[in-house]
Amino acid sequence: MYYSDMERGIFLLRPNRFVAHVLVNGKETVCHVKNTGRCRELLVPGCTVYLQHHDAPGRKTAYSLIAVQKGDRLVNMDSQAPNRAVKEWLERQRAVWDITDIYPERKYGASRFDFYLQGKERCAYMEVKGVTLEENGAALFPDAPTQRGVKHVYELCECIKDGFDAYLVFVIQMKGVRYFSPNTKTHPAFGEALRYAEACGVQILAFDCDVTPDTMSIASPVQVCLP
Repeated sequence: MYYSDMERGIFLLRPNRFVAHVLVNGKETVCHVKNTGRCRELLVPGCTVYLQHHDAPGRKTAYSLIAVQKGDRLVNMDSQAPNRAVKEWLERQRAVWDITDIYPERKYGASRFDFYLQGKERCAYMEVKGVTLEENGAALFPDAPTQRGVKHVYELCECIKDGFDAYLVFVIQMKGVRYFSPNTKTHPAFGEALRYAEACGVQILAFDCDVTPDTMSIASPVQVCLP
């Protein structure tokens, strides 16, 4: 996936979840943050960020914050990017996964999953979670308690019981991590839900991404560790 009209800036502050103040070409500018998570370990005053410029009438801000430099690692923090990257990846995997049709945003039970995959022999529901939190080489999710995320995991287990395949895909929006693990320190119930889902037959996958200031794409499988 590709972003057009990218510019470099210096992050100054984030007064709320939706906007950030960034220094762009020597001028302080308010930009939209495309991730409502905490991201405190990413958005550190003085860090380098990459912004997409929008020339659209009616927008409250002219820029969207897309990526941030964390040490020697570039992290995409656009919460919409994982689904777009997975859609592109699934299109490339059609033959391998025996996929005939890909349907986004398909409702099942009390949840709406990111993808429904139609196959010649089997059909599957897939939920995608973006991961931007990294600690000591480990990719962790979530960065804040998510009851909605727990509900999605248990609903995937119901898909298995009803005869569907089910996948939970963690898209790690960076390179250079050693493994993925649920962030049980922040939300123990999410880790419990993942262990239950694995026992039910839900396929839990994690992939890192190749990230540049204006692109992000699924790269390599990452080991999933469930404590």
